[in-house]
Amino acid sequence: MTALSTFLYRRPTLYVALLLIPPLLWFGTVYLGSLFTLLAQSIYSIDEFTAKIVYEPTLATYKQVVTQRANVDIILRTLSMAIAVTIACAAIALPIANYMVRYASARTRALFYVGVMLPMWMSYLVKVYAWRLILAKQGILSWLLDTVGLGAALDAVLRLPGIGGPSLSSSYLGMFIVFVYMWLPFMILPLAAALEKVPESLLQASADLGARPAQTFRTVTLPLALPGLAAGSVFTFSLTLGDYIIPSVVGAPGYFIGMMVYQQQGTAGNIPLAAAFSVVPIVLIMIYLSLAKRAGAFDAL
Repeated sequence: MTALSTFLYRRPTLYVALLLIPPLLWFGTVYLGSLFTLLAQSIYSIDEFTAKIVYEPTLATYKQVVTQRANVDIILRTLSMAIAVTIACAAIALPIANYMVRYASARTRALFYVGVMLPMWMSYLVKVYAWRLILAKQGILSWLLDTVGLGAALDAVLRLPGIGGPSLSSSYLGMFIVFVYMWLPFMILPLAAALEKVPESLLQASADLGARPAQTFRTVTLPLALPGLAAGSVFTFSLTLGDYIIPSVVGAPGYFIGMMVYQQQGTAGNIPLAAAFSVVPIVLIMIYLSLAKRAGAFDAL
């Protein structure tokens, strides 16, 4: 054993290679290998008569995704929800993270961090089904709004086209609420980490130069917090794009990308179409990252 330790000590490159090879093999084989295998299926098509996969390279499946109205509606519906959830999470997370970092005491900050992370320790399915009960027509939220005299306002909102439905649990508004609840911690934590890196001296210098707190936040704090905002938005945006459980349990009828992938590779057995739909979130995330980089969101990293 001592001889082996001495042998590896004298050859640090070999030692590092032996440490990295097992996890890299696992990552490359299980994660990347399965991903590329799925994506490779997207260049094939399925025979409409035999329902068997035709293993001949073609772009017909991608054409089906971007030209058929039903598929385009699925992409636009998912993209709209992802953008709305990301904007809402950013609007809610920014003041919370700013208070945690700038104004809360050490004990209060610790309580905030625990409160933010506590929902992440619970079962995903339990939270989704709990929200389904909360948002139901006879659920606690409807009862609470009726108690305070806002039941008519809720009914008016549910009658709005595009976001309403029979109840919150059967509407896109209810789905939006659940998405925001689920992904909000993924926005708060990166924002808090970014705001902690903002030097206090810059805020004091801004105040000494006569800037109001709102102006200091807009011209100093927010630009330096953009990397955290970009990181959090990547989480919320991508998680919403790929999720299929929340749209299946809560919300109005209508497919999302994640649901389409799940159904096509499962019940329908159309692996090429499922693989082609899997490419859509990847492309959208790449476009978003390029736009964020061009806007300077990563310059402060």
